Amino acid sequence: MQRPSAARINSISRRIIRSSGGQFRRSCDVFINHRGVDTKRNVAGLLYHHLRGLRLRPFLDSKSMKPGDRLFDRIEVAIRECKVGVAVFSPMYCDSYFCLHELKLMMEARKKVVPIFCDVKPSELRVKDDDDGSRPVADIEKFRWALEEAKNTVGITFDTLRGDWPEFLASATDAVIKNLIEVDEGGLTRKQKYAHASFSSRQRFS
Repeated sequence: MQRPSAARINSISRRIIRSSGGQFRRSCDVFINHRGVDTKRNVAGLLYHHLRGLRLRPFLDSKSMKPGDRLFDRIEVAIRECKVGVAVFSPMYCDSYFCLHELKLMMEARKKVVPIFCDVKPSELRVKDDDDGSRPVADIEKFRWALEEAKNTVGITFDTLRGDWPEFLASATDAVIKNLIEVDEGGLTRKQKYAHASFSSRQRFS
């Protein structure tokens, strides 16, 4: 698989920075969904800093939020504004309501999501039944749907004990950049089609 060149990466970074046309700049380009106790200090944290080094705006709760922010409000805004999501799956990921809720929001918003399977196989991930009745059945079903969507998306697998960390970080960053390029170019195409349709409409009534 051919990787984007440094020039290509810089180009997409500049394009995203300019994409607001001088108006409101989105606060998040890439939303990193993860279970903090498992991956905040390694996979998620390293990816966050690497993307920041490319002048992108990744969202990682421990880095992007400040005291006083309302947890769900801030996260939902970041998911709504992001162009690409990264779901970092770990062995205990599905034990977290927050992780599954964020994943559901990304899938419902039809975001491009890059799955990263750390120390876990996709087949090992499953949403458990709610034995104590603390979660609505509708939530459980939506979580399962979102998880299946992620498991059926081509992702990256990584063994944190035996894997090559520099190679993994490069591969994960490449995947994010390629999806950003695809989303960005798709957005430009839609804008061009809209502009063409508006022009044609004005021509008909002129």
